[in-house]
Amino acid sequence: MDFINRNHLIAVVLVMLLASLVSYVIRRYLTKFLDKSTDHLKVDPTRYNFLKNGTTAIIMGSALAFAFYAIPSLRSLGATLFAGAGIAAAILAFASQQAMSNVINGIFLVIFKPFRVGDVIKIGTDHFGIVEDITLRHTIIKSFENRRIIMPNAVIGNETIINSNIKDEKICRFIEFGISYDSNYDLAKSIIQEEAIKHPDFIDNRNEEQIKNGDHPLVVRMISHGDFSIGLRAYFWVEGPIKAMYAHFDLLESVKKRFDAEGIEIPFPYRTIVYKNDLKNKK
Repeated sequence: MDFINRNHLIAVVLVMLLASLVSYVIRRYLTKFLDKSTDHLKVDPTRYNFLKNGTTAIIMGSALAFAFYAIPSLRSLGATLFAGAGIAAAILAFASQQAMSNVINGIFLVIFKPFRVGDVIKIGTDHFGIVEDITLRHTIIKSFENRRIIMPNAVIGNETIINSNIKDEKICRFIEFGISYDSNYDLAKSIIQEEAIKHPDFIDNRNEEQIKNGDHPLVVRMISHGDFSIGLRAYFWVEGPIKAMYAHFDLLESVKKRFDAEGIEIPFPYRTIVYKNDLKNKK
């Protein structure tokens, strides 16, 4: 403490406290502005959220640099540390590669916008949910189990992203059913169509020519002849991935009830087990 007197130490503390206060005020202002703008002006919150999350790091880093520059004793200390920091800098650079990769990928996410705050996305094969926030280091995704998935931006940058909200939010949900070979195919198809068009979220996506030709609003096709069932697929149009998910569940339930009521069998595999000892005894 010989090279830093009490006044200089107090000055450093005051500078850092002031920086913390400024950072807090700016974050509060940006949060309020973001809430109002999103509701009334339809402003995309992604860039503002990223700016808000980066504000603290920028202000605190600037305050620390100012303290080293403005206070003579700290300035000489900084020069001494800088002169002997070659090896430490190399170690730090190696250790911070992943951190810098996250920051750079976070900037790319904000600039190129493969997704925005509020979008429903699927990353890779496992992670599906709503984007809540994009920070310098990571992206926060709210899953449909109300859990938060914290994904480093560098990981997201290397994954395939499925965005359900870019340009057109309508989704054609594939809903599949299996019926037995003995069941009435035409009846099963009509049941699926009737139950689908009754659903409040169903969208009639036919064009004018299809309407003129009298095509049914819901397309149902036979897609497979399985080992024990015939596969049917309904092409169900709905507004948005969340409604699509719940409509899928609703239709599975309502169609199952209609199938049961009208004698359409949903098959399951049968297995016949043969014991060799029994065969020998019969002989």
